[in-house]
Amino acid sequence: MTAQPSTEVSTAIGQRSLGDPSLRFPLSPPLLTGCPATSSEEMQYPLEIDYDYARVPRDLLRQPPLPGLARWAPLLPPLVPELSMGEGGTALIESEAIGRWLGLDLPVWLKDESRNPTWSHKDRLNYCIVSTAVKNKAPGIAVASTGNHGASAAAYARRAGLPCVVISTRDAQPAFVHLQAALGSTFLLVERDARWPTLQRIIDETGFMPASNLTRFHTGNPFGPEGYKTIAYEIWAQLGHELPGTVVLPTGYGEMLFGVYKGFRELKALGLTSRVPRLLSAEPIVRAPLARAMAQNVAAAEVTGPGSIAAGIACTVSSYRAAVALRESGGRPLTFHDTVLREAATQLANDGLWQEFSGVAGIAALHEAIQRGETIEEPVVAVLTSTGLKEMPATVPPPPAEPVSLDRVIATLKKA
Repeated sequence: MTAQPSTEVSTAIGQRSLGDPSLRFPLSPPLLTGCPATSSEEMQYPLEIDYDYARVPRDLLRQPPLPGLARWAPLLPPLVPELSMGEGGTALIESEAIGRWLGLDLPVWLKDESRNPTWSHKDRLNYCIVSTAVKNKAPGIAVASTGNHGASAAAYARRAGLPCVVISTRDAQPAFVHLQAALGSTFLLVERDARWPTLQRIIDETGFMPASNLTRFHTGNPFGPEGYKTIAYEIWAQLGHELPGTVVLPTGYGEMLFGVYKGFRELKALGLTSRVPRLLSAEPIVRAPLARAMAQNVAAAEVTGPGSIAAGIACTVSSYRAAVALRESGGRPLTFHDTVLREAATQLANDGLWQEFSGVAGIAALHEAIQRGETIEEPVVAVLTSTGLKEMPATVPPPPAEPVSLDRVIATLKKA
């Protein structure tokens, strides 16, 4: 049975342009290809969700940081409580061993997002996106993803009773292939360059809501990053209502980076803190489009370069929302090499935690920065994003994918 829209009280009042924050648009329909007033063919600017902060209960953020994002409903887009699988409320682990390895004076705090329902941070984002799809009566969900995002979107769509199409590549990790089969999504394996045209055609012909980006420079679904704000709420609560000096985050398109920044910004705006901690992004050095954008002082950048073992964040384009998060928090971009990433993963495993390579990015980038003599304000929180179980090598290669007939797929989706 398809879940019905929530009656929980959200104070969301509209969508606001990051290209020009004075520009506001209605809350519905979601603006999925960037701000219509400031974006152009050359540059696309994301949106964020705006709230009536005067209506937010003063004690909302002082509650225990337990699982279930609906507990933060006034500061999130309209949610469907029945869709929640207990996402959020993840552990914050103190690690003296990682602190020593990094060369810091204090232990490092590790925010372990692998403890979410589908074992990654993406559940916070997709709970908001699929709730928005239900609220807007979308007939289904479509997403281009090689891993965690697609797994999470498929899980929440299935729980909502909505069909889901996940478009991936022929080299998809076997763990994700099996996961999609279990969740009953329509799982398409296509050539890498065909992902976005395939997604666009499905959206155009079925009316499904996209859970991933449709523009050159990442804009994405503006409702999703709001779920990441709750990471900031939880960190503050878990540190005894104190702020860290620095938070470092694995960064691809920057949705989590922006969401965490916005969560800390809201804590300050609501009078609960006096500052926003410095945020640091962590990208593979082989590409690092956000680092390029920051160095050139531009809204976003497009780069080329080889891949990385941190495949989930080895992006070739950045987004303006990521640049906003770094600039407004007084942060900066960090990069790392794959050799250091492997060492960081081993150090983390020695401390009892197994993450996929992308999830270890923050620790690797911190290590390189400290080795260069950069100053890191303590205490430090490093966000870990996904379990290493998803990155196990295949004992046998997956069967060759049959050529995709989009006509047949779309005809089937329309009948669903």
